[in-house]
This record gives sequence, C-alpha cells and structure tokens, in this order.
Amino acid sequence: MTTKAEAPGAQPVPALFLAKVERRYPQGTGALEILRQADLAIWPGELVALVAPSGAGKSTLLHLAGLLERPDGGEIYLGGTPTAAMADAERTRLRREEMGFVYQFHHLLPEFSALENVVMPQLIRGLSNREAKARATELLSFLGLKDRLVHRPAELSGGEQQRVAIARAVANGPRLLLADEPTGNLDPHTAAHVFGILVALVRASGLAALIATHNMDLAARMDRRVTIRDGLIEEVA
Repeated sequence: MTTKAEAPGAQPVPALFLAKVERRYPQGTGALEILRQADLAIWPGELVALVAPSGAGKSTLLHLAGLLERPDGGEIYLGGTPTAAMADAERTRLRREEMGFVYQFHHLLPEFSALENVVMPQLIRGLSNREAKARATELLSFLGLKDRLVHRPAELSGGEQQRVAIARAVANGPRLLLADEPTGNLDPHTAAHVFGILVALVRASGLAALIATHNMDLAARMDRRVTIRDGLIEEVA
C-alpha cells in the first residue's frame, strides 16, 4: 500500500489540526454556539473515534474537518497547511486529493461495477485508465473483493458495498479519512468485519482517520476517543 511520506528530515505534523476553532449558527436574535475554542490533532496512522450524543456537533466537526464549512474563528490545518482563508477552488482540490469520505450509506454509482466505482475518482484526478484500474484492483483485493470486481452494487451484499465505498474513499491516497457512522447500516457481525478491514487499511496506508460512531464497541478498538462537550473537544477515557 502506498503512503504519503514526509520529506527527509522533516518534523512530523498532524494530518489534521484544529486550533481554537469556533462555529456558530444564527438562531432567532442570537446564535447557537456549536464549537468554541476547540482543539484537536490527529496524526498519520491514527484512528480517532468521535462519540457524542445527537445534536452535540459531530456533523459540524466533520464538515469543518472536511472543508465543507468554514470556521467562524480559529484555524484548520491539513498536513500543516492552514485552510480557513483558502479560495473555494483550492479547498475543493484538497478534498479531492487529500481527503477520503465514507458515509453510513455507500452512495455507489449503481450502473457501474465495483472496479469502475473505485476507478472513477482517480480518473477525475487525472490518472490514466490503466493506472486507475491497477490501483482499484489492488485496493479491492486488499479488502477481500478480488472476485467481485465486475459486480454492480445491486449484486453485492451490504458489507461488500461498504468495502467498495471505503476503497473509493482512499483510491487517491488521501492524507485524511473522515467517516460518519461507516458501519451504522450493517448488522453487528458484518459491521465488526468491515471495521476490522478499515482498521487494517488505515494501518497499512498510514493515513489518519476521524470516525464518528455510536458503536462503543468499535470506538473502543480505536487509538483514542473524543467527544464534544459544551463546545469543546475532549478526550474520553
């Protein structure tokens, strides 16, 4: 599995670093404060579970980390690069090339095969069809889908579909993986299996992962657990 390596002699930096981040939304005559002076660092090769009750701000945090929203204060660094003031085009490029996203529902393109679904984002980035197919085949084989390459989503089980979605998310060799309840639509046995494969992929590729989940058994298998309390990001023992 290929990784994004630091330059020789370079000091390691977090894959994702939120520094004193603030986010609020207008509400009536005031504002609803979701994050206030929130800090978070996630390092390459690290899996961090985001566990918090509904309404605490998990989606907001994932949107900020994924550069889908801008903070009202503070800074968000991706690989040491500040992003808050970036132009929209540059933020879009970073999402395409430096980040991978996995959701509860796989959102695969139904008319394309598993292989084609993983090839697609690589073609958009500019890889040749030959390179993209080779990379997609490697990823899907690593995820246990070597014999399912030509199958369309409707011909795959729920767990297989989610593994294709994971392969698609990391196809461009991202620095950061953001996942929102990636096993929430699966039965417990399949969820544990898919999560185990996701962990193996993160370890093998050296990317960083922030995974929102309500499944405390899966959260306990990650390196750290964080929550959002009173607008702050806190470690969970």
